[in-house]
Amino acid sequence: MTFTQLEYVVALDTYRHFATAAENCFVTQPTLSMQVQKLEDELGVKIFDRSKQPVVPTEIGEAVIRQARVLLREALKTKEMVEEHKGTVAGEMRVGIIPTLAPYLLPLFLENFINKYPQVKLKIVELTTANLIYKLNKDLIDVGIVVTPLQDERIFEQPLFYEEFVAYVSESEVAYKKDYILSEDIDFDRLWLLEEGHCIRGQILNICELRKQNAHQRNFEYESGSIETLKRMVEHYGGVTILPELSLRDLSTKQRQQIRRFQAPTPIREVSLVTLRHHLKRGPIEAMKAEILAVIPDKMKQPNQRKLIDLGVS
Repeated sequence: MTFTQLEYVVALDTYRHFATAAENCFVTQPTLSMQVQKLEDELGVKIFDRSKQPVVPTEIGEAVIRQARVLLREALKTKEMVEEHKGTVAGEMRVGIIPTLAPYLLPLFLENFINKYPQVKLKIVELTTANLIYKLNKDLIDVGIVVTPLQDERIFEQPLFYEEFVAYVSESEVAYKKDYILSEDIDFDRLWLLEEGHCIRGQILNICELRKQNAHQRNFEYESGSIETLKRMVEHYGGVTILPELSLRDLSTKQRQQIRRFQAPTPIREVSLVTLRHHLKRGPIEAMKAEILAVIPDKMKQPNQRKLIDLGVS
């Protein structure tokens, strides 16, 4: 039994496809297949049921794979221990981040992080919350930047900051004439939303205490995957959308006149770093956490008396 064989078994479990697993291990498919077969022969069991597509682990195979992940994780911990002793922050770090944070948070800290830690190779991908959790549990990413709490006992959450929600209101709306608004000032029929799959959508519905099934059907509906697009819809077609605080940084003076804050307690979302509870890459992850906190205003680092909004619609 070799670590290489264990890596191939874990990759095959992750991708459930021989060619894809081989590609991600940077070997040919016959090489990967042969090594998995050799391990099965040595153990005297079938780790995978090859008669099914996609390929799936057998019952004993699942136990073998769980132990393989433990062994590989412990081997990596040994390397990390040595790096920490040397005071080195290095290695590859795969980061997942939700789309409603990526364009606003990454430009704030990424350049500083890259310049400060040139030995860290970052791989960043935008993912919806559900996909981010899936990839985290499959060891396809090392850390996520996501809205919490997730209510997932497998995942360790490190809160970073608390981001306020504000309304972006057309001049034609009644709410535009108010200094501070309440949830009842927002007409659902005039509300532009992100499409299904974005956690912020459920939070907005909770802020507005609205459900789509109770709303009237309007003659033009548009659900976007982009906060920037929702801003443009408000500007050109009227109505309201709800924005997270970091997305306000690049607004023009005219656009800022369309911002309306909620009356206290103002709604907020909690943004956290998330990892598996027995995670690796501690050095790079802690370094990234420090760089993020360095650029976040102090007032955003505590929830204070503001109202934390649930992720989903209850």
